[in-house]
Amino acid sequence: MRAVYFAAGRTSLDGNLTIADGATGLILFAHGSGSSRHSPRNQFVARTLSDSGIATLLFDLLTPEEEAIDMQTREYRFNISLLAERLIYATRWAKQQRETRDLRIGYFGSSTGAAAALVAAAELSQDVGAVVSRGGRLDLAGDALARGQAPTLLIVGGNDDVVIELNEMARDRMHGRVKLEIVPGATHLFEEPGTLEQVAKLASDWFVRHLGGKGVPSRE
Repeated sequence: MRAVYFAAGRTSLDGNLTIADGATGLILFAHGSGSSRHSPRNQFVARTLSDSGIATLLFDLLTPEEEAIDMQTREYRFNISLLAERLIYATRWAKQQRETRDLRIGYFGSSTGAAAALVAAAELSQDVGAVVSRGGRLDLAGDALARGQAPTLLIVGGNDDVVIELNEMARDRMHGRVKLEIVPGATHLFEEPGTLEQVAKLASDWFVRHLGGKGVPSRE
């Protein structure tokens, strides 16, 4: 893992890039509200992906100054267009780097970050090969739900009733390949024993299938 930073409009963002040996795919993480690249949950998922031969980029969608404001006002965490724009900048940066430019791109989004991931994937339909949403607020993705083409896995906790309903409604609006997986006994943050491991396994299998990993060619 190495620290990276890249321009995003008038600001710059910090990230951690890990490239597994023989990686054919690169997963960009779009974290949810009040989170960062240091999120233990996303770091756990990233390690699982790395073990499957997939590169990962965890980065902060907000600057430290924006994060401090958001903790008080929440004005940035629901600004899906801004979050998606930052994800697009990160994707274009990755496509310009020698070590990542040939890797197939995927997104792993959580909560509001999942909505941003679907918006960015619809915008960059030629570059994004797969998306996984964990507890996604997909109702915030708007018309990107109908425009997206990347194979998308929706993972929701079995005890997260409101988000299950939101994801079912989103699934019905999506035209590409989409699958909904409900993890029994899990709440929104998947803090229950063994539930985050299920999320990581489901995500890893999805990305390996669609992007390749550990010598496994993509099925797309």
